[in-house]
Amino acid sequence: MAAMGSRSLVLFLLSVLLQSSPLLSYCLKNCTVGNPHNVSEVRVECAGRGLAAVPDDVPRHAASLDLSSNQIVKISRGDVSGLSQLRDLNLNKNNISHIEDGALLDLVQLTHLSVDYNHLTQLTDHMFQGLSRLTYLSLHLNQITSISHQAFQPLVSLKTLVLRFNFLRRVSDVVTVLQLQNLQELDLAQNSFSSFRSDELPVNMSNLRTLQLNSNPLRKFSVTTDFFPHLESLRLSECSSDFEWDVSNKTFLRSLRTLHLSGADAGIRTYRRMLQSTDALEHLSLSFMKLSLDEGLVDFACQLPALTKLNLSCNFVGRINDKLMQNCSELTELNLSDNDLTELSEFSLRSMQRLKCLGLHRNRLSRVPAAVRGVSALEVLNLSHNFIPELSCSDFQNLTTLTELNLNHNHISVLRSCVFHDLNELKVLHAAHNAIYSFHDSFRVRLQKLQVLDLRSNDFNKLRADNFGNLSSLRSLALDSETHCFAAVGAFQGLSDLQTLSVSPFAYRHGLFTGLQLLENLQLNQRFEQSSVVSMENDESSFFHLPSLKRLKVKNYNKYSSGISGTLLRGLESLEHFAAERFFVESPHPDTFSYTPHLKSLQIIQTNLSDLRPELFESIPNLQTLDLSRNKLRSVDFLLRANLSALSRLTLSHNELMVINEAVLQSLPALTYLDLVGNPFTCDCSNTGFIQWVKSNNQTQVVHAFRFDCFFPLSKKGTRLLDFDPQSCWMDVSFLCFLCSTCLVVLTLLSSFVHHFLRWQLVYACYLFLAFLYDSRKRKKGAPHRYDAFVSYNLHDEAWVCGEMLPVLEAEQGWRLCLHHRDFQPGKPVIDNITDAIYGSRKTICVLSRRYLQSDWCSREIQMASFRLFDEQKDVLILLFLENIPSRLLSPYHRMRKLVKRRTYLVWPEAGRHPGLFWQNVRRALETGDAAAETSDLLTGPRRH
Repeated sequence: MAAMGSRSLVLFLLSVLLQSSPLLSYCLKNCTVGNPHNVSEVRVECAGRGLAAVPDDVPRHAASLDLSSNQIVKISRGDVSGLSQLRDLNLNKNNISHIEDGALLDLVQLTHLSVDYNHLTQLTDHMFQGLSRLTYLSLHLNQITSISHQAFQPLVSLKTLVLRFNFLRRVSDVVTVLQLQNLQELDLAQNSFSSFRSDELPVNMSNLRTLQLNSNPLRKFSVTTDFFPHLESLRLSECSSDFEWDVSNKTFLRSLRTLHLSGADAGIRTYRRMLQSTDALEHLSLSFMKLSLDEGLVDFACQLPALTKLNLSCNFVGRINDKLMQNCSELTELNLSDNDLTELSEFSLRSMQRLKCLGLHRNRLSRVPAAVRGVSALEVLNLSHNFIPELSCSDFQNLTTLTELNLNHNHISVLRSCVFHDLNELKVLHAAHNAIYSFHDSFRVRLQKLQVLDLRSNDFNKLRADNFGNLSSLRSLALDSETHCFAAVGAFQGLSDLQTLSVSPFAYRHGLFTGLQLLENLQLNQRFEQSSVVSMENDESSFFHLPSLKRLKVKNYNKYSSGISGTLLRGLESLEHFAAERFFVESPHPDTFSYTPHLKSLQIIQTNLSDLRPELFESIPNLQTLDLSRNKLRSVDFLLRANLSALSRLTLSHNELMVINEAVLQSLPALTYLDLVGNPFTCDCSNTGFIQWVKSNNQTQVVHAFRFDCFFPLSKKGTRLLDFDPQSCWMDVSFLCFLCSTCLVVLTLLSSFVHHFLRWQLVYACYLFLAFLYDSRKRKKGAPHRYDAFVSYNLHDEAWVCGEMLPVLEAEQGWRLCLHHRDFQPGKPVIDNITDAIYGSRKTICVLSRRYLQSDWCSREIQMASFRLFDEQKDVLILLFLENIPSRLLSPYHRMRKLVKRRTYLVWPEAGRHPGLFWQNVRRALETGDAAAETSDLLTGPRRH
């Protein structure tokens, strides 16, 4: 309990210090921070957080701020003030309708600003004030209808401006943009411009390199002066059907290299005039043309002296004849994709002896066009997404310069070796997503330069030892398959240069990867049932023979995984990154990573693991990244003894963690990133230390910590973890309420008990106190006694007192006696009369009988007299028993029994034969002075016990 108290005190003092601490915690309320310790690259991510305003806790040294996909409606002054180091600001996909003038004034280092997908309607004079270093501005998909003439004047460094998808109508709206000396790219696509005329612009010349006017209802494009001396790229797609092209001098577009006319609806004459004005054109795009390609446009375009790239995609051409491109002999790139092509005539490409890149993807070809064989200079051929069922030995005949071949997404079932006979320069082969079931002799041809081979998602079921023997230059091989595949030992022999391998064999065998000395990246995808798995048993020979392997990823696509032994990673001394998904069915063997001392990144995700052993991490002290997300961990206390002093990133999201021990986090001195999203936290005092750690540390960023929800107790479900007040644990209100209520109940019970059993004793104690005060006052005054003795007796014994005692003591012996029925002052409180009588008399004579003992007032009188006896230490008390009372009857009267035991007393029944002697003893007792009670034996007669 003492330890808990001191701990609470420490936490309390810590919280007080934090309230005044100027340090900025990396735990932001709604954002995350990337590269927090690299001041020049601090990236703040606030995308998709439902924010209605710019957060006020963005680090002042942030270099990048992403506020996209929120609900911000306005940027006001002060929202981004102080962010003087910010270089990139993303405000895309909000509801921003207004940016106040001067709101961005503090962003003096900003170079990139995106405000796409918002509701801006106008650009005001001082909206961009202070952005003198801005080079990129995107206002895509807003509702801009007007632009102030001074809006862009501060943007002296602007190079790219995107105003696509707005409601601009007049080119005069962007005059100030064209006046910017450094502007190189202007995107005005998807607006409402009806014309673009240089003679209407009060600008002599523009430095633009790229101009996009596509998807505007342009009716005229006119350049009558040397307005675009540097223009290199122009898009005029989807113009009006009566579009007019007016370029009076072809030198005005002398720098134009790229022209996009996709979707234009102009006539053939207009197209000819356009092409005649562009002698330097190198790249022409004629996609989505409403004009038939065989009307001479392609033929005319190919006569342009500098044209080398032609894009004819998306024109729904079913067949290419021999004449369509017979004049395109200078082309080096031709794109015929997305055309529903079913056939190319055999000689349709024979004139293109310089063609290097041919795109025939996304068509309806059922075989490799014979026209391809005649293009001897071809280097890149794309036949993906067609319906080719097989390849013949002559399909790629004479393509000796082909370096890249893409056959993805076809229906190819067999790869024959003769297919690649002439492809001596082939470096990249993509044949994924086909139906290939056999390629045992496919690569008998020596493809000495092949570097990338992609055979993913095919139907082969066996890998033989000699399949890849002739691919000595192969660096990347992908063999992932959803079908069962048997891999023979030595299946990858000969691939001495292989660096990346992705495979999902049916059964792992020892020695499978023998010979891959340079392999650096390996991905194993398990797509088999548990009953078919050959377990990785402990064996003298290593399962892996991969001394250079740095990255290993194992992913299991089935419900169960194989049995994993502690020697799984033996032979991987260079491994730096290991990832396992749905792989471990129980906690890994403690020796699992004893063979990988250089491991830096470890990922074990999507398993049923509820706990890990700290011994697992003893052999990997250099671990920097640990991802244990999507498991069933209930505690991370195993990290306390893991000794991960270099760990900087820890991901524990989507587990079953309810309580986080802050000592675990304190045991990770290098930790800078912590992800605990999706855990069912308990919001009570057990998490107090963690909550304080999150709020106080200025080293570790706890991702989305301010959005952690409470799951337990049920009364706090739906609230936030960091809203829980730890002070309620240091001063537990519920405990105080319990304590107070308990005290109240006990006090009530005690009061009831006292009132019922001890009420007279309490009253008497009060009176004793008053008597004490009275006695003190009397002694101070030194007042003489009024009576020789006060007689205390019961009313039933009054006859004896008056008949026997008074005649002798007063009449015969002459003593002055005080009797309550005779001498008490009328109207005065009884207790005051008793007190005055006792303290106003030298002695007190108690006439004891059974009735006396039963009387409350008599009891008070003798108790007060005894108090005086003990207080003054004088013999002031004389006991006279009118009858014999056994000691057992005195037991209930504790004070009386105590007095009888300590003092001598007189008994009236024993004086029956000698009454004179009895009264003589009384007289002697009355005559005694102020000697101490303990040293005087004033009463004669026997001492009774």
